[in-house]
Amino acid sequence: MTRKILVTSALPYANGAIHLGHLVEYIQTDIWVRFQKMAGNECWYVCADDTHGTPIMLRAEKEGITPEQLIERVHGEHYRDFSGFLVGFDNYYTTHSPETRDCANTIYGRLRDAGLIEVRTIEQYFDPVKQLFLPDRFIKGECPKCHAKDQYGDNCEACGAAYAPTDLIEPYSAVSGAKPELRNSEHYFFKLSDPRCEAFLRAYTSSGVLQNEAANKMQEWLGEPGDNKLTDWDISRDAPYFGFEIPDAPGKYFYVWLDAPIGYMGSFRNLCAQKGLDFDEFFKPESTTELYHFIGKDILYFHALFWPAELAHAGYRTPTKIFAHGFLTVDGAKMSKSRGTFITADSFLKTGLNPEWLRYYYAAKLSATMEDIDLNLEDFVARVNADLVGKYVNIASRSAGFIAKRFNGQLAPADGSLPAIRAIQDAAPRIAELYEAREFGKAMREVMALADGANQYVDSVKPWELAKQEGRDADLHAACTNALNLFRLLTVLLKPILPVVAGKVEAFLNIAPLTWADTGSLLAAGHAINAYEHLMTRVDPKLIEKLVEANRESLAPAPEQQSQQRHAEHQQKAAEAPAGEFCSIDDFMKVDLRIARIADAAHVEGADKLVRLTLDIGEEKTRNVFAGIKSAYDPAQLVGRLTVMVANLAPRKMKFGLSEGMVLAASDPDGKTGGLYILSPDSGAQPGMRVK
Repeated sequence: MTRKILVTSALPYANGAIHLGHLVEYIQTDIWVRFQKMAGNECWYVCADDTHGTPIMLRAEKEGITPEQLIERVHGEHYRDFSGFLVGFDNYYTTHSPETRDCANTIYGRLRDAGLIEVRTIEQYFDPVKQLFLPDRFIKGECPKCHAKDQYGDNCEACGAAYAPTDLIEPYSAVSGAKPELRNSEHYFFKLSDPRCEAFLRAYTSSGVLQNEAANKMQEWLGEPGDNKLTDWDISRDAPYFGFEIPDAPGKYFYVWLDAPIGYMGSFRNLCAQKGLDFDEFFKPESTTELYHFIGKDILYFHALFWPAELAHAGYRTPTKIFAHGFLTVDGAKMSKSRGTFITADSFLKTGLNPEWLRYYYAAKLSATMEDIDLNLEDFVARVNADLVGKYVNIASRSAGFIAKRFNGQLAPADGSLPAIRAIQDAAPRIAELYEAREFGKAMREVMALADGANQYVDSVKPWELAKQEGRDADLHAACTNALNLFRLLTVLLKPILPVVAGKVEAFLNIAPLTWADTGSLLAAGHAINAYEHLMTRVDPKLIEKLVEANRESLAPAPEQQSQQRHAEHQQKAAEAPAGEFCSIDDFMKVDLRIARIADAAHVEGADKLVRLTLDIGEEKTRNVFAGIKSAYDPAQLVGRLTVMVANLAPRKMKFGLSEGMVLAASDPDGKTGGLYILSPDSGAQPGMRVK
């Protein structure tokens, strides 16, 4: 029975370039969608640019253009980059569309009618010059703890202290420089804490819709029944704001995260108009179609709590599955502009690198979990050259020429009993299951093992030697025919990952577009093939060097010489920084420093710089600490690490919760120009040990 499937990837924000970290998700999704289409399912893949919010408005103003002009230009750049990496959207749209507006208005109206929208008065900083309310990250001032200048409104990058914007000394607007004023404003809230939402989310998030690790995280956020850990969600922003005005609230706009996921519906509704599809068939509550969201684990909170709660209580179906993936590291570290490993999609293509090399490498690394994957540039070169060129393409290049030269381009009967052929055909259903389960890495290991078997067959029959022997034409014809049938079967297995190469193979073999069902057949005797043309070159390591250098230069704020000079000045500044006033040993011993194990780490909703750490210091209960390290660390990578904390710091109540200590970190003197590094003890240290 043909399945009807709608697939989405997260919407990229229309305020920056697509980079290789983004592409992990879109390549993963595209591979899965291409497999579904090869399997004969009706599968639609939609996405859109996320276009609303204060940053878009301010960037457009800075560039002297309208927000509409900015998002149109960025949309073209994003679509160019995705197309360059062969991401085959059925519709790539924008959230700034009439379809998304209509869907947002409908959902809001139904939630309001259900009693799930509440209006409250809140106090916020207001820029009297720009005449707008300021998000926390657009407010700066002096840290109330260490007195470092120019710190953000939610935490200090110099000492790591967390605070409310109202705690800043001499606050100012990062937009205009003006002193902000505290003003009251009415905001609209989605009542996520309502018992109806809580009951629904407890059932939904434990129903198998999420990966195990994601479901466990949801249960932590939900807490035990009666904990009431869910907080209501502020879904409105005040004018001026680039977005959709709330229908019954003049001067109030939907917060960007309200209409961003609704953009999935808007993009699909636009596709329905193009293709004559039935939108309601896919989104009515009783729909038998399938809906899958591919997202990064950093936006799991929005997609697994807010989004399904909105849909369910507005009378729509909820996602069948939400697939969260990890982040990308390059050479074992976070992508870095200074090292040239913050690589844009455009620079990869302009350097002359083949996008299918990266598609294969990502596929070989990806699994169904939320684990991060690493792009090791040296391994990238070695694996692509060994697997795609040395194992896969090599089969065709060693056989095709003899068919053209000696047998008029026509094949002999294939030997369907050949062990190498039988092995591929027997493995095809299992590999299909791995594709379905998003276990691409396991699938590629099986495919390359089958390619090894195909090469062993070619090595055993040695067509290049048969061609030199009198009276062995029939053997040569059979050997090359079998080799090309092996190559065709392997191409079916790799087509979701290598669509361009597969298209070239289809042209070379003179066959219709390959489907998964083609693993059950072989090319007929007498079938005529076309002239073979080289399918893929090896990766030249010099291109990788060129790529890294191009990103180091293009992303630096000044020429390389100036960057190096600034770095040298920064190092000198760090070396010359005063150590501070002397303290006695008694003063030092008053600070209770303890080894702590990070039991859990998570982003703090509404805070641009904070990470919530749950610390084990050998006590009965864990400690909760807010650390201003979000710019330097992915929370998921911190879990399990040992660090050092100040254990006898007086607890401090913050708007995000109670902070019960402080972790230690090193940074440059001004907290801005260099890195931020949490301290780690040597192995052998245990939680609770005192640092003396």
